[in-house]
Amino acid sequence: MRKYIFLALSLITAFTLSMSAQAREVTFTTHLARYDGSGAYLAIYLADAHGRYRKTIWVAGRNARYYFELPGWARGSRLRPSEYDGMTGASVTSGRTLVVTKNIPDNLINKGYRIVIDSAVENGNSNRADVSTPLTTAGSGKTVMGSVYVLSFRYDLK
Repeated sequence: MRKYIFLALSLITAFTLSMSAQAREVTFTTHLARYDGSGAYLAIYLADAHGRYRKTIWVAGRNARYYFELPGWARGSRLRPSEYDGMTGASVTSGRTLVVTKNIPDNLINKGYRIVIDSAVENGNSNRADVSTPLTTAGSGKTVMGSVYVLSFRYDLK
């Protein structure tokens, strides 16, 4: 009986270690510019080499009825709750910083994928690809400037 328990625990441990080796922890840091208005809604997502939506990383802004204001992400995700369930938080106010850490599969890094951030502010503009940068090991730790509400963005691979 002990042999079977030991074997089962060994298999579980091996499976867990192999799964953790197939993804990297990535920290996404988004600094917002100073602007007049309420909190910004942000969608951070991955797009493939053709610019097509592939995966939600994070959505800042808790009220789903405004998600349509994040144009590229809304179109790609089709606003299906399964695309963002458990990946949302409060909106981000002027001049503040959003830091999100997620596990990203290794097979998406250095494979033509891009990190894209759509942004929107109430009574302001909706911006597709306020930030768009390749997901590469070479880009890790490098700051990218945003175009409207995002002042700067960087990601760090662990």
